[in-house]
Parts: sequence; C-alpha cells; structure tokens
Amino acid sequence: MTISNARSAWEKDRDHLIHPYADFSTFSEEGSQVIASAKGMYVTDTDGRQLLDGIAGLWCVNIGHGREDMAEAISRQVLDMQYYNPFGHSTNVPAAELGAWLAEHAPGDLNHVFYSCGGSTANEAAVRIVHYYNTLRGKHTKKKIISRKDAYHGATYLAANLTGIHATKTSFDRIGEDIVRYVSAANLFDKPEDQTEAQFCDHLVREFEAAIDNIGAGNIGAFIAEPVMGAGGVLVAPKGYHKRMKAVCAAHDILYIADEVVTGFGRLGEWFASERVFDYTPDIIVCAKGITSGYIPLGATLISDEIHDVIAKPQAEGGVFSMGLTYWGHPVACAAALKNVEILETEGMLENARHRGDDLLNKAQRLLECPRVADVRGQGLMMAVDLMADPDTRTPFDPGQKAGQKVFSKCIERGLIVRPVGDRLVLSPPLIVTSAQCDTIVSTLEEALQELDREMA
Repeated sequence: MTISNARSAWEKDRDHLIHPYADFSTFSEEGSQVIASAKGMYVTDTDGRQLLDGIAGLWCVNIGHGREDMAEAISRQVLDMQYYNPFGHSTNVPAAELGAWLAEHAPGDLNHVFYSCGGSTANEAAVRIVHYYNTLRGKHTKKKIISRKDAYHGATYLAANLTGIHATKTSFDRIGEDIVRYVSAANLFDKPEDQTEAQFCDHLVREFEAAIDNIGAGNIGAFIAEPVMGAGGVLVAPKGYHKRMKAVCAAHDILYIADEVVTGFGRLGEWFASERVFDYTPDIIVCAKGITSGYIPLGATLISDEIHDVIAKPQAEGGVFSMGLTYWGHPVACAAALKNVEILETEGMLENARHRGDDLLNKAQRLLECPRVADVRGQGLMMAVDLMADPDTRTPFDPGQKAGQKVFSKCIERGLIVRPVGDRLVLSPPLIVTSAQCDTIVSTLEEALQELDREMA
C-alpha cells in the first residue's frame, strides 16, 4: 500500500467510522492504526511494521491469519451458491453439515442449532428461546436471567444488559431488574484472604442460592455464565464452581446457558470447555468467534433435546417458530466453519493449545517480579496481567495515568499486540502459537512493564 493510500484510509476511517469502544477524547487526533495485511501469527500495518498478534484478532483467529485453504473453501462455496433464503423449510448443504458436526461434538444432548451472525445475536437468541420455552410450558413468570458482575455477553441491546461490566453502560439505557439480575463474579483474585478456594466457592454458591430465594425460582428462566470470564478479566472460577452452579439451577428448574463464544473451538484445548474442562453439561451453549476463526461472521445457539421437544410442538394450526435472521445458516459462513474445524483437528491445534497454554502461563509467572504487576492468571490460551500502582496494598493506578494503554503502546513499539482493558492486559494468541513465540510475548511484556515502572518511579 502506498503512503498516500494509507493516509487516505486513515482519514476516511477517522472521518466516517464509529469504532467499538472508541475513546472520543483522543480519536479525532490519533485516529486508528490501519492494518494492511495478515499472515499466520502476524499482522502488518500500513507503515510496514510487522506485529505478533497476541490477541488473535479479538479472541477469534484460532487457526491464524491468511490461510489459502480457508480462502479456497470460501471461494468454492461462493461459486457454488453464496446465499439462498433460509426461512421456512429451506436450507443449504453447509448449514446442515455444520449442524450435524456441532450436535456430534457438543456435550450431552445439545443436538439442535439456531444460527446467527455472532456472539451477541447468539446470546439474544438464547434468551428469546428461554422465554418462549417457558411460555409454552405455561410458566409465564420464569423470564428473569441471572448474569454475573464483570461478565461480557455482547453489545446488542439485551446482550449488553446481560453484560455485567457496568462501565460499558454509562449513559446507555438499561433494561433493568425486570429482566436481568447479577451475582458476583467468580474472581479468585478478590477472594478474602481468610478463605480457602473451596470456602470461596461455597460463598459464591450460597450467594446464588440466596439470589434465587430473593427473586423466586418461579421468576427465573436461566443463569448465563462464561466458563472462563473473558473481557471481564480472564477470571477462572474456583474448582467445582460451574458443576455446583449447574446443580443449583437443575434443582430450581432454571436453565444454564454457557457462553462459550471465547472458550469454544480450542481456546481451552477442547471443542467446548463446559463438559471436558469443567465437568458440567449446560442446557444451552452459545458459540461464535472461533467457530470460523474470524474468517466470516457466524454465531450458533445450541439447545438440548428437552428444550427442542417443547418449542418444536405446533402451538396452533399454521403456527410457526417466528424468529430468524436473513443470514441464518449462511452457506459461505458455514462452509468456512466446516473448513475451520477440519484444520483445527487435522493439524492438532487443540492439543497445541493445551500445551502452549500451560507454557505461556508458566513463563509469564516471572512478570510477578515486575513492581507494578498484581496478578498473572489464565487457563488454556487465555491470560491476563493485572497492573496496580502498588500491588502490596492493592492500590490501583489513577485512571488518568492510563497505565494499561501505555503498556499497550510500548508493546506495539516492540512488535507485539496485547489488549488493554483498563489497567489489565489480556492475551489470547492464535492456537498455532509456538513455544518460542510464547517466550517473545513474555519477554516483550516484561520490557514494556519495566519501562512503565521506570516512568512511574
């Protein structure tokens, strides 16, 4: 790309695009970093600078960037049939094949798939199906959803309200307690010092049970939770937490929605993390991101036989299941997903994620020696580094210091992309990451953190 074309793209972006999570206090001056190309583990900006993608795009580029075999699979499907109306009783071959693959690999009896365009819309579909299911059962008050503080479930209207990161809601309208309630995040970093991990788990389960008693089980349709909380801080729950929460849900006729938008398709070393990693079977699984490795937008909501048996019964003569999207089961997206899971399987990427996840987290423990690092944690290829002005006294940075953003910029200068979420650094590299690249990620972060400490000192 020529300098003039790069400048033109930067200006057009600044003048016309509204970015997710844009900082309008600096955007008009700074504009956006324009990425021109991507291959494997790396992206290249319009200045020709190659950057190791430590966040897999946005938790999603599991097989790496720019694969020709993916491009060929997508191209073939476009030439065969790029689109046809999916409403009513019309389908396409890739959508049917992918549905069967998902049913085979999902835990338990989650044998039925409703397609959407991404994680937010898949979560919207999950809640709408929960409401519909309970209406058909004559349980018209079982409509509230319990979510968790610091959870992230999307940015469409309902999904944004399921999200428990309350800083994302400033000046936006909220649905309110008539639909969504929150319980505490399963955050071991905030565990009281006088509690063991098991005691902390007991506390979280008791809090959930108390919330059910307060709201009334007859008013609650579902509990929604990420197996590992992503944007909320890569929060790994205490051992046994999810299995126990599922048991509480089952005892109160409350559906359990597992939001596996981030954790699915290998990020924790399994196709789905719920059963294989955390030993529980949800009633609904929501997935997106890694289902196509970000090559084409696609989301899917998987529901159990029990739920399907209720919603699939005709409610009246001529009655239909009246929810859907123009791009439901899009053939090109489904073809991309089928090629994606083939690549993940044949190239052993799930196994690599298991090994490299342990490798990355073990190597990153030395970051705790940096004076501004309060915590390093993760599971699989998900990791977070918490920064504080004084970790010993748990004193946070003043928000105006923008410590996380400064480390992000220092990493970019050194050829690494990390994701700053406030004063927390998140890492989620592609599943093709090597041991040497894990070394690079940690050493680059270490240099950036040491420079930050010198500046703060």
